[in-house]
Amino acid sequence: MASCSGNSNSNSSGSTQHQLMDQRKRKRMESNRESARRSRMRKQKHLDDLVEQITELKKDNNQILTSINFTTHRYLKIEAENSVLRAQMTELSQRLDSLDDILHYLNREGIEYTPDCFTNPFNVPYLNQQPPIMASAHIFQN
Repeated sequence: MASCSGNSNSNSSGSTQHQLMDQRKRKRMESNRESARRSRMRKQKHLDDLVEQITELKKDNNQILTSINFTTHRYLKIEAENSVLRAQMTELSQRLDSLDDILHYLNREGIEYTPDCFTNPFNVPYLNQQPPIMASAHIFQN
């Protein structure tokens, strides 16, 4: 009988151990499920954050491209204006050099001039002092 009671104790303790193991296994499975759920939630949050970051970066990129296009347009416009100004400066410099040459010539020849003679070329005193140049038709014939 002792062996019977030993067997029943053994069966009873075996079944208790089995129940404890099942209970531990269930707890571990539940803990693993909860851990996996938290991991999926973290992964989803990270993915949502990355999608939001992509959206912000695309928005920033579009703003930068708009700014670059605007700045490029302004640069080209200013470059064209500078080109016109440089051409005007060159032309005015050449005119000034020509006027300086004329003044040097007039001073060297001792011809008096007034400042308005440059704005009205037919009012230049030395032109009025010299005889007019005559041309005849035979000059233009071959």
